[in-house]
Amino acid sequence: MQSVLITGCSSGFGLETAKLFLDRGWEVVATMRTPRAELLPASERLRVLPLDIADPDSIARAVAAAGPIDVLVNNAGFGAPVPIELTTAATAHALFQTNTMGTLAMTQAVLPHFRRRRAGVIINVTSTVTLKPLPLVGVYRASKAAVNAFTESLAAEVTPFGLRVHLVLPGRSPETRFGDNARPHLRGLDDPDYAPLIEGFVASVRNSTGPVTHAPDVAAAIWRAATDPSAPLHIPAGADAEIWMAEARC
Repeated sequence: MQSVLITGCSSGFGLETAKLFLDRGWEVVATMRTPRAELLPASERLRVLPLDIADPDSIARAVAAAGPIDVLVNNAGFGAPVPIELTTAATAHALFQTNTMGTLAMTQAVLPHFRRRRAGVIINVTSTVTLKPLPLVGVYRASKAAVNAFTESLAAEVTPFGLRVHLVLPGRSPETRFGDNARPHLRGLDDPDYAPLIEGFVASVRNSTGPVTHAPDVAAAIWRAATDPSAPLHIPAGADAEIWMAEARC
């Protein structure tokens, strides 16, 4: 029986992915900062562990408690729609500490085990905002683009060891907690120049019309990355993500 460790399982993409892998017979280690086992179906194949990917000690404890795994899904992260001019050092640090350094630290924590076994899959979930410039997400975009960059290099490094590495790039999802998690970092709503831009951006994130990404789209893309040896390095997740990816390749 194969096993997967998924970060950020308290909601959204991570929660949906954990449910999918459980439904398909895998052993699942679902991690979240504040464990809530009731979010997932009861199963002897499920373990819910505490994990804060911004805390090295928490990472070490979670990886040790998880034991041997076959697949790591780095899904945890957060965004903040803030103009670059108004982005505080604390917000910039938090974005990179979680999205970039947390993903890197989790990857480094499991790689020695995968390399010794000459088997394992690492799946890093980033975003299609990395494919083209957008206002208000500059620092968030940079934190995710950094993950794209090191993941692409990582793939070249570990393929000779029999390991696989993939990037899953979701599009815009009105189902995520982007707005809730971003609220403490918002700046500019009282600024006459930036307020209309921020309000419009938040409304667009919550708008479910048109091509969007749903949580099952992301879970399906992660499943493909985990189980299909022929899957490409970059995998779009969602109808809008597929459009953005096609445009980026033009």
